[in-house]
Amino acid sequence: MFFRGRRLRSKTYLRDMVRETHLRAEDLIQPYFVVETEDKNFCKEISSMPGQYQLGIDALLKKIGEIYPLGLKAIILFGIPEKKDEVGSSAYNPDGVVQVAVKEVKNKFPELIVVTDVCLCEYTSHGHCGVVREGKVLNDQTLNLLSRTALSHVRAGADMVAPSDMMDGRIKMIRESLDQYGFYNIPIMSYAVKYASSFYGPFREAAESAPQFGDRKTYQMDPPNKREAIREAKADIEEGADIIMVKPALPYLDIITTLRQKFDHPLAAYQVSGEFAQIKAAAKMGWLDEKMVALESLISIKRAGADIILSYFTEEFLKNWQEI
Repeated sequence: MFFRGRRLRSKTYLRDMVRETHLRAEDLIQPYFVVETEDKNFCKEISSMPGQYQLGIDALLKKIGEIYPLGLKAIILFGIPEKKDEVGSSAYNPDGVVQVAVKEVKNKFPELIVVTDVCLCEYTSHGHCGVVREGKVLNDQTLNLLSRTALSHVRAGADMVAPSDMMDGRIKMIRESLDQYGFYNIPIMSYAVKYASSFYGPFREAAESAPQFGDRKTYQMDPPNKREAIREAKADIEEGADIIMVKPALPYLDIITTLRQKFDHPLAAYQVSGEFAQIKAAAKMGWLDEKMVALESLISIKRAGADIILSYFTEEFLKNWQEI
């Protein structure tokens, strides 16, 4: 007798019964880009990310209000300030765009989990993620600014902070700062394994954060490296990260699986702008089925070992696609 795997594939209910991996609303985080502007209803579609927008605060609240009743559980906020400077001072301004947005969102949707991106690249005039001197991004001089940014977000009401800068030692400093001011229960979701990827292009349009010189290869990870990912994740866990993240997701499924096998910590993955944009573009050309390909890509990230997925497809999943 030979194996008959098709027996359990013959009917929909049988396939559903033996399905090994499931995707739920609770697994997904929707990113939003909030703009500091007098026009609080500002809403501009991002050309390279169809269906994603730069939003004024009232437009953001309206957008969340449409999706929240459908099961939206968590969002992550990226800020676009009105003014930028050499040290990204708008990032840690208590009245900055993200800080104000957090207060407004939590006031209207108190049960929604609000995560904030902690970085300087959207706020610096040079577009890098840290303090720059003589063309170099300085690690230790950046740490205090990052911890100030995280603290300001938490004071505004953020439920979780997510440092994305890839400066060495920033998790330790942020954890110590939060604890010092009594925020012991605020978790840190660290972009622990963030590669210097070419898939970030559309995001840099969305967040207006392209570097004005050079690139980010001196602080983001080299794509060919796998063992380094283990070292980075281990370091962030030891410094106090509660959740570790891999970014991007699809080109690094092997990294997600490796970290899942090595560590018991909750594991997130960011399905980044380029992953989203290429599916959208191919679907627009009629080359593939957007819904089925998007679902297949999301489930592959879960199957690889991610507990949480940051994805621009979250809204569409909640509106129309809750099938897996």
